[in-house]
Amino acid sequence: MQVAILSDIHGNRHAFEAVLADAEAAGAEEMWCLGDLVGYGAEPNACVELARRHAAICLAGNHDLGVTGEIGLDEFSTGAALAARWTQETITTANLEFLSALRTSGEEGAVGLYHASPRDPVWEYVLSALLAELCLDVQPQRVALIGHSHVALSFVRPEGDVATGEPRRNGDHLDIGSGEWLLNPGSVGQPRDGDPRAAWLLLDLDRWQASWRRVEYDIAGAAAAIRAARLPDSLAERLGYGQ
Repeated sequence: MQVAILSDIHGNRHAFEAVLADAEAAGAEEMWCLGDLVGYGAEPNACVELARRHAAICLAGNHDLGVTGEIGLDEFSTGAALAARWTQETITTANLEFLSALRTSGEEGAVGLYHASPRDPVWEYVLSALLAELCLDVQPQRVALIGHSHVALSFVRPEGDVATGEPRRNGDHLDIGSGEWLLNPGSVGQPRDGDPRAAWLLLDLDRWQASWRRVEYDIAGAAAAIRAARLPDSLAERLGYGQ
């Protein structure tokens, strides 16, 4: 089975719709979301509704938990807290109930799913081989999917060796049939690796292969929606830089 892995959508409907179309064209049979449907962007209801229709599995991210009130907004940056408060005032009851029912981790067959990391599914940014090593020590699955960092990455620990990792670019393809792995698809709605295109991962569960993909979307439209909602202009500006 081929699965589209998405994370960190952050209320960016334009990016979400572009990725869903790209995933369908690539032959993905299911979509799994690693969390943060809402956050910095100005169309949270549209994004939650798309996830409700299309996601076979959906996790909660820290921004989702902030909007539902499960974690306090004092733990967020100023811009993130402002966006969360605006989302609380904007989101529908049905969509809020959907977010409230989500968990921050899960498992599907032999694959673990975590919003942030196996050690801390809510907050930990896995951006180094050392942190990946610590996560691989505790994760029960050979292959785990993580989001949260907004950076497309892979980490591998071959049997008897130490973990190594590297950023992933559009078109990168890996055989993950052996060794222990942490795979990050990157961010749909707010990439932070210098590539402004929406990021996602195509996971082939039959062949144990992973392919990283990027897709163009209407960045100007997403930025205009943020400005129209009177959210911080920095949240709109950064989309064009992938930062």
